[in-house]
Amino acid sequence: MKSKSSSRHSSGFGLIEVMVAILVLSIGFLGLAGMVVRSLSTNGTAMARSVATVAAYSIQDAMRADRTNAANGSYNGTVTASSCSIGTGSVAQLQLGQWCAELSNPVLNGATAATGVVQCTNIGMNSVCMVTISWDDSRNGTVSGSTTQTVTTVGML
Repeated sequence: MKSKSSSRHSSGFGLIEVMVAILVLSIGFLGLAGMVVRSLSTNGTAMARSVATVAAYSIQDAMRADRTNAANGSYNGTVTASSCSIGTGSVAQLQLGQWCAELSNPVLNGATAATGVVQCTNIGMNSVCMVTISWDDSRNGTVSGSTTQTVTTVGML
């Protein structure tokens, strides 16, 4: 005859197994949430880099249309998005004023910290222009310990 204790066997899940399963799933969901937050941050930085690249190409195209003034250094200098003034004198001043307004784009946090630098040098018969745009990307986190992002393009006129 079998005793009652030996005939008893467990079936289903116990409370401990359910709690361990919930713990494992919650750790997995926390990891997934962290990855989503990080991807949103890097997506914002990528968008800002794209806007800065388009702005850099914009001023380079304007300089190509006004090649003589660009070669003479009329576009050389720094513009700050927080202090834009639409120039009325020359084509270069007008183009730089419009470009400064482009740097005020909220994606670049332009109302406070976006700056653009144009430096053209003559090499033989050609002019090579370097356009550098910097902005504060602190909304999207730090990259290598810095919140300042920079995009530099170099083009020949």
